[in-house]
Amino acid sequence: MSKKVKDEKNRWRNKVVAFRMSPEENEQLTKFVKLSSYTKQDYIISRLLQRDIVVKGNPRTYKALRDQLADVLAELKRLESVSDEQDELFSIISQINTTVNGFNS
Repeated sequence: MSKKVKDEKNRWRNKVVAFRMSPEENEQLTKFVKLSSYTKQDYIISRLLQRDIVVKGNPRTYKALRDQLADVLAELKRLESVSDEQDELFSIISQINTTVNGFNS
């Protein structure tokens, strides 16, 4: 007889729900999951059931946040024409990047 495996809330999850995504949608979902500190399964279930996503700080979440901010900063630097509004946004994001990088020091 096989033993039933239950999750941390004593639920037996035995139903499978599958769907297709484009590579771009999957990439975006993966980024959201990394920033959430949830497993992909728990993130999808929470979003589908319209539950709040409560981010729990941990080293993995910190690294995902740092990497995403670095990507945003790189994209802003790539922009050739910078208006005053974009320049202010760039300064704010640059300061956030400096602060996040300082957490690990």
